[in-house]
Amino acid sequence: MLGRKRRLVLLAEAHFNAVDAKTAVGVLRYRPDEVVAVIDSTGINGLSRGLTGSVTGVVEAQTWDGNDMDTYADDLAALTSSLDLKNAIHVGHSTGGGEVARYIGRHGTKRVAKPVLVSAITPLMLKTPANPGGLPIEVFDQLRAGVLADRSQFFKDLSAPFFGANRPGSNVSQGVRDAFWVLSMQAGLKGAYDCIKVFSETDLTEDLKKFDVPTLILHGDDDQIVPIADSALLAAKIVKDATLKVIKGAPHGMPMTLKNEINAELLQFFRQGQGAMSDDGTVRATVATT
Repeated sequence: MLGRKRRLVLLAEAHFNAVDAKTAVGVLRYRPDEVVAVIDSTGINGLSRGLTGSVTGVVEAQTWDGNDMDTYADDLAALTSSLDLKNAIHVGHSTGGGEVARYIGRHGTKRVAKPVLVSAITPLMLKTPANPGGLPIEVFDQLRAGVLADRSQFFKDLSAPFFGANRPGSNVSQGVRDAFWVLSMQAGLKGAYDCIKVFSETDLTEDLKKFDVPTLILHGDDDQIVPIADSALLAAKIVKDATLKVIKGAPHGMPMTLKNEINAELLQFFRQGQGAMSDDGTVRATVATT
């Protein structure tokens, strides 16, 4: 089913939609006819969306339990094992970056060629005695309160700092912000609520120490959701021989607002090293988003 020289790419994001994905759509654009599988477990347990052969035929399911990083990672492991994926590239955005880290921490890199952490929550967002630069618990309590009180308005408001639309001179369109709201509202209330604890309190330090393959860390220096000083700058020191690329002025949602620049960085990284190219000189991808 899969050619031996295909380069497999797994994308993990906080939100995915077969039509309006962020990072994923940039990869799908190159080889939409060769995508083997796409999943989406947006804050929920299980392989909630699966599709084979093309971006059609989406099947959804949302479960009540299992909204934790271990389950996210184990679901991804179940997918890679089921498809017998090898030499795959795992790209994780935001909470998805934490999922990629926990996947490697729990399941190793035997099926992984390279991981990419994009605007990722690694190593830990919460302020603790061991992580004094993190955000206080009150910040995440406010997020939980907003989701419970009026999640629709909460997601509308969140789109501004997510994409940097609240910055002077921003040219982020209302359409981008509306798409974010649509994607966010597709997540179940229970999953959306539970995932706040997951992305804020999961310590991924030990997971990052287990990275033993080439790793790219991409982060914007104006990320208002996951500040770079307590995420990418720390992760780059933990992951052995990691390559850190800081995107000047970029927001958390830079895979959407700066998609051409981010896609170029990804493709350059994909093509580095032996076996990264298929016979016709392109990167052939299997994409998974969570």
